[in-house]
Amino acid sequence: MVTQDLETVDFPSAEAFEAWLGENHATSPGIWLKLRKKSPGIVALNYAQALDVALCYGWIDGQKAAFDDQWWLQRFTPRRPRSKWSKVNCGKVAVLIEQGRMRPQGLAEIDRAKADGRWEAAYDSARTATVPDDLAAALTADPAAAASFETLDRQNRYAILYRLQDAKRPETRARRIETYVAMLAKGEKLLP
Repeated sequence: MVTQDLETVDFPSAEAFEAWLGENHATSPGIWLKLRKKSPGIVALNYAQALDVALCYGWIDGQKAAFDDQWWLQRFTPRRPRSKWSKVNCGKVAVLIEQGRMRPQGLAEIDRAKADGRWEAAYDSARTATVPDDLAAALTADPAAAASFETLDRQNRYAILYRLQDAKRPETRARRIETYVAMLAKGEKLLP
C-alpha cells in the first residue's frame, strides 16, 4: 500500500513537526508520517496532534498504512485545490483559529474553500451522518429496501449517506436515491 512516492519521517513532538512544516510546507509534495502505536509510558507525537499541525499549514491527512509492531504510517500532503472538507476538520480549524495557531497557508485554504463553496458543502463523518429525510421517505415507500438498509454494516450505510451528501445537484441526488433503493430492495450493497 505504501509506495516510495513520499519520504517516510518521524518527529519526536508536535513542535518538531510544526518546525518541519514551517520550512517545507510549500515545497514538499507530502510525507508518510510515522506515528507510534499506543504503549504505556511512551510519550510521542500522536495522530490528533499531527493533524492539528497539518491543518495549520493547509495540509491534510490521507490514507493510513501499517509499518511495524511499534509504528503505523499516516500520509500528510498539501491540500489540493478542490479537496473536500469534512465537518470534523472545519470544527478543528475553528478551534485552532481561536487558539491563534493557524498559519497564513492554512487560513488561505479556508478562505478558498469558503469562496468556492467547499466549506459550506463539508461532509459529515461516519459517526455523525444521519439518514436524510428524502432517503428515509424513499425507504419507507419500499419495505424491502428499508429492511435491507437496516441490516447494512456501518461502512455500507456511510457509503450511501456520503454519496448522497456529495451530490452537487438535486437531480443527481434523486437519481442516486432511486438507484440505492432499487439496489437495497434486491438485497445488494455498495461495498463487499
